[in-house]
Amino acid sequence: LPPREKPQRALALVRESRSSQGGLLVAKHCMSTGDTRTAIEFYLLAKRSEEAFDVAAKNEQMDAFTAALGAGGTPEEYKKVAQYYEDRHDHLKAGEFWLLYRDFGKALRFFLQCGERAVNQAIDVVGRARSDMLTHQLIDFLMGETDGVPKEPVYIFRLYMALGNYTQAAKTAIIIARQEQELGNYRVAHQMLFETHKELSSQRIRVPQELAHNLMLLHSYMLVKPLIKLGDHMSAARLLCRVARNISRFPAHIVPILTSCVIECHRAGLRGSAFEYATTLMRPEYREQLQDNFKRKIEGVVRKPGDKMDVEEPETPSPFDPAAKLLESELECPSTKNAIPYCIATGRHVIVTDMCLCPSCGFPASFAVFTQQIESERVCQMCTQEIHVKDIIKMDPESAREWCVKSVAEAADKDKEAKEKK
Repeated sequence: LPPREKPQRALALVRESRSSQGGLLVAKHCMSTGDTRTAIEFYLLAKRSEEAFDVAAKNEQMDAFTAALGAGGTPEEYKKVAQYYEDRHDHLKAGEFWLLYRDFGKALRFFLQCGERAVNQAIDVVGRARSDMLTHQLIDFLMGETDGVPKEPVYIFRLYMALGNYTQAAKTAIIIARQEQELGNYRVAHQMLFETHKELSSQRIRVPQELAHNLMLLHSYMLVKPLIKLGDHMSAARLLCRVARNISRFPAHIVPILTSCVIECHRAGLRGSAFEYATTLMRPEYREQLQDNFKRKIEGVVRKPGDKMDVEEPETPSPFDPAAKLLESELECPSTKNAIPYCIATGRHVIVTDMCLCPSCGFPASFAVFTQQIESERVCQMCTQEIHVKDIIKMDPESAREWCVKSVAEAADKDKEAKEKK
């Protein structure tokens, strides 16, 4: 050991050299000075685990022992720590170390004793254990069989995901997202559907049509504000019309959504659509809910509609058949009947001459609009991750077409695999 005036240098040297003998000398020195936390670290470095544990237990410094142990502990070391916390009725930490020891039954028991604050850890245990008995034990807890308190449905979804039961997880996600959507929690519903879509795709499992459609509708609504911010009232109006045609899925905000639809349609020159939804708002069940500052404007649209015609929507080619033209907002190829991927920046179907992929989530987008949107918002509206413009790469038309064709082919392959398994 170096002279006493240089103890920190000694610690650094031994940490660097990983010398067992040096570690023991430093540990004893630290014990003599009363620095038990550092002594624990160096006893472990010296491979004197029992001494380190004893010092930690006697001085109530087990956190120092586990921190020094890290992920490199032995099963016996994890077991001793688990028993230590079990004796002190620290159920959460006991569960953590029984899990590291791989005693899944005990780990689950202690996590469940923590109630809802450790449900995610309990799900992790069951996902690793793949034991029917432990799975049913956790399900009973989640359903409220053990304490009479049913837990949030999202935990059932996470359980299915942890077990790799993606088909059931998708069904659960659709139900939960629908409930959140009905309550007006659109961002929560969108996030759940997006995460499920992403996980199913990564596992090469076909995304259910209902899930994909619901995500598209929610995403269409999420895009309205960013598009208005960019001054693209026509795109915002067409997306609001798409949402308005499915307004029963947005029961918490029927009047505000239809009001926005009327205003944006009127701005964009979609006079026919503005009149249609303004008329809907004049129904007795909705009229009284209109805000005063909008009521007169809506009434004006109904009383003096003018030309009840919409500005003609442009047609653009399908990525599957260049000869097949369809309206920008339509998402089915008229010749192949394939579902066309939609742009996550505009909600319109993708065009192979102006296509890129989000660097984070891999969803397709219009290169021109996505770049503009990222410059304004800085985050992808689908995955909500921060994106740098320099990372957005425009695809050449052939690569974009191949990507679209591949997405359809993969979906067909997944269907075939699912049928063969059945």
